Formats: sequence, C-alpha cells, structure tokens
Amino acid sequence: MAKNLIIYYSRVGENYVNGGIKVLSKGNTEIVAEFIQDAVGGDLFQVETVKEYAADYYACIDEAKAELREDARPELKEYLDDISEYDNVFVCGPCWWGTYPMAVFTLLDRLDFTGKTVFPVMTHEGSGLAGAAQALKKSCKGAAAVGAGLAIHGADAAKSEKKVSSWARKVTKA
Repeated sequence: MAKNLIIYYSRVGENYVNGGIKVLSKGNTEIVAEFIQDAVGGDLFQVETVKEYAADYYACIDEAKAELREDARPELKEYLDDISEYDNVFVCGPCWWGTYPMAVFTLLDRLDFTGKTVFPVMTHEGSGLAGAAQALKKSCKGAAAVGAGLAIHGADAAKSEKKVSSWARKVTKA
C-alpha cells in the first residue's frame, strides 16, 4: 500500500470567505488536509512560519504579495529533511496571489521528490488551482509526476469531506 505525506499551510483567524471577512478557529486548508488523511491515511506536516503573518487579513495579503514579488523563502518553525519513505505527497495550501504561500516553497525547495507523485490541493475563494500544478512541477525536483489536483472553495471546506475523500481515493487508487 502506498504511503502518503500531506503537507499543508493553513491560516486561522481572519480569512476572506464568500465576499467578507470571517474569523476561523481552524483554517480551511487544514480541514481539507485532514479529510485527505482520513480518506487515504498518511502523515500530516503543517508548514508554520517563524514570523507570523499579520492577524488582519488585508495586511496579511499585502505581506503575501510582497513575499511573492521578492520570491521570499520565510523561515519555518520546523522542517522535513527526508521524504524517501513516501510514495505520494499532497501539497495543500490556500491560493495566495495565484500560487501557494511562499512558506510552502521554503519547505519544497529543500526536499528530494525523486520517484514521488505530487498532488496539488488548493483552497480558494474563486481562483481554483490557479498556478499550483505548474509551481509544483518547478519546485518538486525529481518528482515522477504531478497528479490531478483538487480545488476546494474555502467557504465549502467544512462540508467537502465526500468530494475530498472521493478524489483522494481515486488519485491514489486506494
């Protein structure tokens, strides 16, 4: 049976949901990552930055835009060093300016994806997968394939378990 790793970045607190700001006690992407784990098993790894993003949503997206413009690699609280034991790697994050938060790339850039199948997963408020697959093709050096991705509307994350589970089982043939 294939071994799965679910890497995710998720924002709690102020988030943009259905056209307005809503305070979330658990981020949408974390919810989706846990649904993947429930469906196909595997290990979860949360990407967390040393320097926290602003609590205010609009200040946060300005920080994210600046990081993207600078191609920044924010320092993380914890890193993975070796993913050789995994067959599949799900990379989950919110869509920030058409791609993953730059902190996700801080982690991906350090890893050897040789022989892995990588699956893009994004929560969004209208952008879908945006540039997720292309970003993973560039960042996941050595990956055997970038598989079919999944986009979940953030406002629907909590009620997306059936969709997420069905997709995860299909792409991993579980």
